[in-house]
Amino acid sequence: MKTIRNKMMMLSLIIWIIMAFIWISMSIFNQRTVEKYNGILQRYLLMNQASELSRQALTTLNGYRMSPTEENLRRYVEDDNRLLRTKLDMNKLRNPNNDMLLVNFQHMVDSQSEAMNLAVRFQRDNDDDAGAEQFDEASNISAYISETTLSLIGGEQKTYDAFYRQIIARSNEIKKMGFWALAFVSLLLLLFSYRFVSGVTRPILKLTQSARELSRGNFQNPIVVDNNDDMAFLAKTLDSMRLNIGNLFDEIQSKAQLEYDLHKHKLMLKESELKSLQSQINPHFLFNTLNMLSKEAYLSGADKTSELISSVAGMLRYNLRRMDSRVSLKDEIDVLEEYLTIQQARFGDRVRIVREIDETALEIEVPILILQPLVENAFIYAIEPSEDGGTLTLRVINETDAVVVQVRDNGPGMEPEKLGSLLSDLDPPGYKGHSTGIGIRNVMDRLRLFYGTEDIIAIDSATGGGTCITLTLPRRTKL
Repeated sequence: MKTIRNKMMMLSLIIWIIMAFIWISMSIFNQRTVEKYNGILQRYLLMNQASELSRQALTTLNGYRMSPTEENLRRYVEDDNRLLRTKLDMNKLRNPNNDMLLVNFQHMVDSQSEAMNLAVRFQRDNDDDAGAEQFDEASNISAYISETTLSLIGGEQKTYDAFYRQIIARSNEIKKMGFWALAFVSLLLLLFSYRFVSGVTRPILKLTQSARELSRGNFQNPIVVDNNDDMAFLAKTLDSMRLNIGNLFDEIQSKAQLEYDLHKHKLMLKESELKSLQSQINPHFLFNTLNMLSKEAYLSGADKTSELISSVAGMLRYNLRRMDSRVSLKDEIDVLEEYLTIQQARFGDRVRIVREIDETALEIEVPILILQPLVENAFIYAIEPSEDGGTLTLRVINETDAVVVQVRDNGPGMEPEKLGSLLSDLDPPGYKGHSTGIGIRNVMDRLRLFYGTEDIIAIDSATGGGTCITLTLPRRTKL
């Protein structure tokens, strides 16, 4: 993974390499030009040195003539030797343009040296006239040497005139090259800088927007940065934090909903217990009394009366259980039969009860008292108000994943307002009350809490079309 620090070091290295290449290239070019220019300058200096040594040798010779001492002679000999050495060094200056002129120049140096040596010899021999003549000859040759030096230097200038012009042209080219190199480096740096800055600022902007979304409570959008650097690691970390916070919020909401459901369930149970207590007057005493009356009626030969009292006692005993009890669907069907026995005796031929029960589906566990309120509701709103009574159909259907229980009547049905008040546990017009003190809404809430799902109960009712209440009871309850 490339870090931002590595990217900055890479950018600095690239800039250093480019600048070093330009500097080395220009240094090599400048060094070659300087070396060539120094070579030409050394040629000029060597030619001028030969002319100067020629005049200096005459001066020291003249000093010896004026004062013929050994010191003056030694000075003359040194200057003469240097002049001859310079003549030999001038062989380096030879080229096709100055070959003849340079040969003449060297011959003139030799001639001057010979004339000066003859003048020294005549001076020692005290031949002043011959010495003066040789000195004049050497002076004339020295003058020729000076003129020849100027000619050689002029020739050199013509020879290297193209080089001088080339130096000027190259100087202008260097200026242009420096300008274009600066422009190229600036453009390159601009592109590299833009790419580098974009590679840093774009992920930062994306992370800023994501952080703003997180601060607003939006944990749905994933945080993705395509870079392969510190920003990608930071984005992955922030996205992991987003998922953890989102899961934590979901868990908190789930726990809050569960606590709310449990609290609601407790309140509903207390309310059911209070209603049950309000409708009971010493229920155990009443239960024992009903058992005694049932036995007295049976001994007196009133079998039907004994059966009815026994049914009431069975219902009372069943209703005395706790509202959070679990029972089998068979227990619910059995206590419902006790209730139907009482209602059959009450309504006689006005009521017809149809049972379609699959016995293989009666072993599942259900909350207590979920069927009697539904059947009682059918008697209150469909059968009792009708002079002709009605038909009540009870179906238990065994399916793969659930057991379906239907309570259907052929009554007048219910209007939407009446159905709404029934579901909200408000007392609708003509309400006579349930014997259990439990309404349909209470049954719905307890079933949803018991199974942990909303799709438990469905009510299909229309004016003039009867009412059908369907319970879909899953085979697995909420843990």
